[in-house]
Amino acid sequence: QVQLVESGEGLVQAGGSLRLSCAASGLTAGRYAMGWFRQVPGKEREFVSAINWSGFTTKYADSVKGRFTISRDNAKNILYLQMNSLEPEDTAVYYCAAATKAYSGPYSENGDYNRWGQGTQVTVSS
Repeated sequence: QVQLVESGEGLVQAGGSLRLSCAASGLTAGRYAMGWFRQVPGKEREFVSAINWSGFTTKYADSVKGRFTISRDNAKNILYLQMNSLEPEDTAVYYCAAATKAYSGPYSENGDYNRWGQGTQVTVSS
C-alpha cells in the first residue's frame, strides 16, 4: 500500500521560507489526489492545501493563499509544499496525505484522505 514520508522540518524566523517534501511509495502514487494538513496541540487538524492527480489543479486555505505553493513530481512520486513569508501562526506539525480510493481531486476534508504521513514539525519564531 501507499506509504508517505515527510521531510523538511525546521525552525525559521518570521518572514522566512521553508520547503516540505513528501515521498510516496508505490508505483501508482502519482495517480492520487494529495494534500497538506497541519495541526497544533489542542486544535483539530487543519486543511492547508491540496492538489489533484495531474498537478494542474490546486486548492489553498485562506490563511495561506499567496504564501504557500503546492506542487508534485509524479515521475518521482514526491509532493511539495513551498512556504514563503512564514508567520508564527504557521507553527504546527504538517502532514501530507493521499486519497487512494478517490478520483481526481483536489480535496480539502480530512475524511477524503486515507493515507497519512507521520508529520514534520515546522516552527516559526517571532
